[in-house]
Parts: sequence; structure tokens; C-alpha cells
Amino acid sequence: MSTDEPMMASMAGRYAAALFELAKDEKQLAQVEADLKSFQGMLDQSEDLRRLVRSPVISAEDQAKALVAILARVGISALTTNFFKLIARNRRLFAVADMIRDFRALLARQRGEATAEVATAHALTPQQMQALKDALRAQVGKDVQINTRVDPNLLGGLVVKMGSKMIDSSLRTKLDNLKVAMKGIG
Repeated sequence: MSTDEPMMASMAGRYAAALFELAKDEKQLAQVEADLKSFQGMLDQSEDLRRLVRSPVISAEDQAKALVAILARVGISALTTNFFKLIARNRRLFAVADMIRDFRALLARQRGEATAEVATAHALTPQQMQALKDALRAQVGKDVQINTRVDPNLLGGLVVKMGSKMIDSSLRTKLDNLKVAMKGIG
């Protein structure tokens, strides 16, 4: 991995790169990808898990014990579990979401895909997801791996981030822009 890349300059990027290289060497990229996707889903749905991951008051040892129990229950592989134990011991668990994002970006790059982060007001249907993938593929000329999250604050529409580009077609932004325009008239 080249260290002149912005991702590698971040702590999360370095951890993600280390996990990526280890998973590649162990021929477990697909398993680790599935494990991280599963963990991200749990993180998105559980306020208690987010609190465990982000809390500076919970000791590293307690974080690691709780995580090992959770990961064992959902069937996360030994390699991924060891990674989570390491980041808990090193007090880096708070950045796990960024590490997962960076790992996915490395995986997408290896596959020749682009990665898009998409925030929507409501969960996308499979048809909407496919239409979005097709539209993004037409824009960038290669397959696009889409990571979605629901943000009810958007009210409607979506926000797409691909690298340094961002397309914000959310209702909230449109309303904010209208409010600014209306203030300028009066």
C-alpha cells in the first residue's frame, strides 16, 4: 500500500489496510468483507452497540470482552474477531466505522469498482438500488459498490458521495436553499 494516499494518512486507513493485507494473505477477503458488513449492520441498528464502541469510559478490556461475546454469537470469523480485539485493546474502537469504510474502499479498488456512500431518507427498494447503481455506472464507467445508510433528517431524496464528489438532492437541502433565497428577496 502506498502511503502517499490520503486514506493511508489516517489512523482508520492504516488499520483498514493492515486488515485488508492480512485477509488477502490468508485468502479470507470475502469472509472478512461479510463479517464487516454484518457488524456494520448491527452497529447501524443498535444504540447500545454504538455506545459500547464510542464510549471512552468503558475500559478496553470490558469493550473487548463484550465484543468477543457479541461476535461469537453472530458467527464472526476468528480473523475479524482478533482484529476487533486488537482495536479495542489499542483504544481505537471508536473509529471502527471509518475502518470498515476504508476496508470496503480498498476491496472495491482491488475489484476495479468505485465506491459510493449514499444517505437516504428511507431505505431503498431493490429496484431503486439497481437504478442508482446503473446511473452511477454510466457516470463513472465502472461497477459501483454502494454503501447505504438511512438518515431521516434528509426528509426525502438522497446524498451520494463518490471520492471527492458529492451530489445532494435531499429535500432538506432544497428547503434550506429555498429559505436562503427567500431571505434574500425580503
